[in-house]
Amino acid sequence: MSLSHFLLLVIFFNLSLLCVQCNPDYRDALAKSIIFFQGQRSGHLPPQDISWRGSSGLSDGSLAGVDLTGGYYDAGDNVKFNLPMAYTTTLLSWSVIENSRKLGPQLPATREAIRWATDYLLKCARATPERLYVGVGDPNADHKCWERPEDMDTARTAYYVTPTSPGSDVAGETAAALAAASIVFKKVDESYSKLLLSTAKDVLQFAMQHRGSYSDFLGSNVCPFYCSYSGYTDELLWGAGWVYKATNETYYVDLLKSVGGGEGIDIFSWDNKYAGAHVLLAKKSLVNNDETFGEYRQKAEDFMCKILPDSPSSTTKYTAGGLMYKMGASNLQYVTSITFLLTTYSKYMAKANYHTFTCGKLVVTPETLRNLARRQVDYILGDNPMKMSYMVGYGTNYPKRIHHRGSSLPSVAVHSEEIGCEGGFQPYYYGSNPNPNTLIGAVVGGPDQNDFFPDERGDYTHSEPTTYTNAALVGPLASFAGKS
Repeated sequence: MSLSHFLLLVIFFNLSLLCVQCNPDYRDALAKSIIFFQGQRSGHLPPQDISWRGSSGLSDGSLAGVDLTGGYYDAGDNVKFNLPMAYTTTLLSWSVIENSRKLGPQLPATREAIRWATDYLLKCARATPERLYVGVGDPNADHKCWERPEDMDTARTAYYVTPTSPGSDVAGETAAALAAASIVFKKVDESYSKLLLSTAKDVLQFAMQHRGSYSDFLGSNVCPFYCSYSGYTDELLWGAGWVYKATNETYYVDLLKSVGGGEGIDIFSWDNKYAGAHVLLAKKSLVNNDETFGEYRQKAEDFMCKILPDSPSSTTKYTAGGLMYKMGASNLQYVTSITFLLTTYSKYMAKANYHTFTCGKLVVTPETLRNLARRQVDYILGDNPMKMSYMVGYGTNYPKRIHHRGSSLPSVAVHSEEIGCEGGFQPYYYGSNPNPNTLIGAVVGGPDQNDFFPDERGDYTHSEPTTYTNAALVGPLASFAGKS
């Protein structure tokens, strides 16, 4: 090959990369973002796209004499934490509610991802009277091991809350997840939808009547992993908001008013649901002109003013490359969740006769929010200083050494011999080779404040994917991928 031909190929390749970065394939990213959940499944697995995973956790709940199989592992470990899992489920359901048409051919797969969680959450809520199971697996033992889910040999302890050791936070989020999912299944499986909603009502009543934070009672079994740092009032508001949306019963409006809270919020996450609840409830004011919900519209817009970079009341930092930067650890979880709220509220504003609001002198239109959301999504998909997609399997330049046990260890399909608790550290965890299994669609923690990503397996704050990071991205991807 001549030098000139070689240079032309290099130029063509670079232009191709630029084209991908400038024109993201939202539909491809959307499909992959949903496939990711297959890689996080616990329980007996059906044939699936992520074929390197096998069945696991088949005795979950047996120590408590109940069946708690199913559900999702939260991140790169092998524990089922219900607080983030239920939040993941709520966001996936909200994505369907707002974007059912735009999801297009991905709608059945998204419903399937939701049902994998709700089948498990129903077991947790209904297995034992006066008891809500809130997780399976000893996190302290699990985090000392580097082993595949299929090889787990750590204690699969089942944790729960009761009237005397309450967990209003995890119960409120579970109620939200079940209620939101009941809307998703209302027209496709009416009996399942009714079961979800009746259970959501019961769990919300449990959360309201027996108040307390699950962190206070379960201690090191959930902390520092998923401590309820923001308390439980946000989950009560969130849960009541979703049950109200699913029922339209005035009883829940009174319940919402009795909860209150959520001033000066500039975050939305598995721990803090205030902003999400405000946006959810603001729709009644914006679209339905019901000023009973006017306070939530005002709080939702105050939140947006704290996010927008040109707002005088903004409390949100951005990197030089344009990425929203909230926290150093797993920053993209906040980017995707806030981006979800941006696209959702933008949609509500557009429906409300092109509603606008102001942040000081800044006039905010639906496009203001949507453009910021698109910038965040495009950054994640490769329009960033490192020209790297932070979604595994999307594009050609993406993280190859993610902090994920199943992805980093040989698949049971090619290495059937058990890899024990410490057997995975050498050479896999500490090695520099790319992961042998591609966790398609996984969105990692993301780059640092300088737009740099090291792609190191041991750097979990940047290289670990989570279900809730992905769940929040499904809605925005659908919004940009689909036709109205």
